[in-house]
Amino acid sequence: MNEYLLDNARTEAGARFGAFAELFDPVTFRHLDRLGLGAGSRVWEVGAGGPSVPAWLAGRVGPSGHVLATDIDTRWLRGLAGCEVRTHDVAADPAPDGPFDVVHARLVLVHLPERDHVLASLVAALRPGGWLLLEEADPALQPLVCPDEAGPEQALANRLKTGFRTLMAGRGVDLAYGRTLPRRLREAGLVEVAADAFFPITGPACAVLERATVLQIRDRLLDAGLATADEIGAHLAAVDAGRLDLATSPLVSAWGRRPA
Repeated sequence: MNEYLLDNARTEAGARFGAFAELFDPVTFRHLDRLGLGAGSRVWEVGAGGPSVPAWLAGRVGPSGHVLATDIDTRWLRGLAGCEVRTHDVAADPAPDGPFDVVHARLVLVHLPERDHVLASLVAALRPGGWLLLEEADPALQPLVCPDEAGPEQALANRLKTGFRTLMAGRGVDLAYGRTLPRRLREAGLVEVAADAFFPITGPACAVLERATVLQIRDRLLDAGLATADEIGAHLAAVDAGRLDLATSPLVSAWGRRPA
């Protein structure tokens, strides 16, 4: 598998996870509640990244349930109470022993060239009647970080975002994957499939996410000739000054049930 562009080992990953939690956790939790998650449920949180989702899951399932949080790098999950944390490469390792009432992955499969194999593995880990919830970005649906391109600062921001997505595509990221989730869940044999999307336009967490992401990929942009140091500095200054309305890619949430 190609090297992951947004490595958990970088210090900026913590800021990214915090921004994801503020932006997307309410959406994720609403969907998980809709699927009937409750006391005694067995849940597999795939590619957990930060602690916010597994911690919430542990509170929902209680001591009679079980939450397994896995990732290839679990450094941000250390000391997390109420759930089992396990180092696991979902693209290469066998699925953990199940079955699970709910399997959830957010912003995971889009980064994996082996995504079809991984999806089949997640479906197989469900108990009959269990639910799979996948949440993936679709940058191709809305490619701009500044949809209101009102001036040169916004144009620069959008050009840097294009460079970022060029790097992502070169590492096997499917920039149009989110919109395909309902079809893929049906093709995997799931029923009662549905989906929606969430699209933040601007806000403090969007700025935090943008700053952390640009800092994390700064050297990659420079090495690939996709930006200059002056351009990156000017963009970060505009972000810090609050002059930009920064959006995220639409997050598509899709869910389906394994037939009983």
